[in-house]
Amino acid sequence: MTLKHVKEHLAKVEALKFQLPDGSIVPAHFHVTEVGQVTKDFIDCGGTLRHEKVVNFQLWNADDIDHRLQPKKLKNIIQLSEKKLFIDDRLEVEVEYQGDTIGKYHLDFKEGNFQLVKTLTDCLAKDKCGIPEPEFLEQNSDCSPESGCC
Repeated sequence: MTLKHVKEHLAKVEALKFQLPDGSIVPAHFHVTEVGQVTKDFIDCGGTLRHEKVVNFQLWNADDIDHRLQPKKLKNIIQLSEKKLFIDDRLEVEVEYQGDTIGKYHLDFKEGNFQLVKTLTDCLAKDKCGIPEPEFLEQNSDCSPESGCC
């Protein structure tokens, strides 16, 4: 989800709810301790130079259980970040949240809640590393529903 979409959803909700992949909700007294822009320049295992840029939200739970971050307040924090850090609202948003360790999530929105979506590591140079791409049944002409291979 892009930052632009986050802002659009913030305009429509009365309360901020972030749902973890297991279905549980981040405690309502969470803080957004950071809104930033993260740039990552790296070389993948195939030798290709890569550049990534995302907007990062860091969620944190404190002991002040009376704290409630309102959608308008988060929108104001985002607008200040855009202005001071020159953030492009077309960038994707990632969310960091403390579990057993800091987890990094993609963001989605369903049924009035922001959804924290699991991220996975991957090889970005499968062709150079000799890792075959997964084959799909639709691409295999020898496999049809009648053949019994599916």
